[in-house]
Amino acid sequence: MDALDREILSLLQHDGRMSATDLAAEVGLSLSSCHRRLKALEQSGAIERYRAVVSPEAVGLHFEAIVFATLGRTDLETIGGFEERVRAMPNVVEAQRLFGDPDYLLRVLTRDLAAYQEFYDTELGTLPGVQRISSTLVMKRVTSDGTVPLA
Repeated sequence: MDALDREILSLLQHDGRMSATDLAAEVGLSLSSCHRRLKALEQSGAIERYRAVVSPEAVGLHFEAIVFATLGRTDLETIGGFEERVRAMPNVVEAQRLFGDPDYLLRVLTRDLAAYQEFYDTELGTLPGVQRISSTLVMKRVTSDGTVPLA
């Protein structure tokens, strides 16, 4: 990956809807050359996907919690079952497996505290292998850009 590829990625991170024509002009390439680079970046996996970033508040999801889960067992079957169930939960918008304790960090969005309590009781509490779950409530999102530093 060269400097032009990094510049293309940087521009797309800030505006994923930028046309190939505008992108080519911005980085100083012909349209066909820029298009070839884009396809190569997509095929290599450097560009995983394109998507719209939706405001949770705009769709009625005003409550956010960070959930820490510790498993009682860490065998492959338990981990696989836990991760499969988490991936199927639409309210879990981010999940990360961690080294050490706790085992997982989950970012959960719901309408309000009552909806979170129901989700906690009926979904999180029934995850395979869970020994302990603890939550902390998000007061304010300071950053939520999610861009990858390319410098």
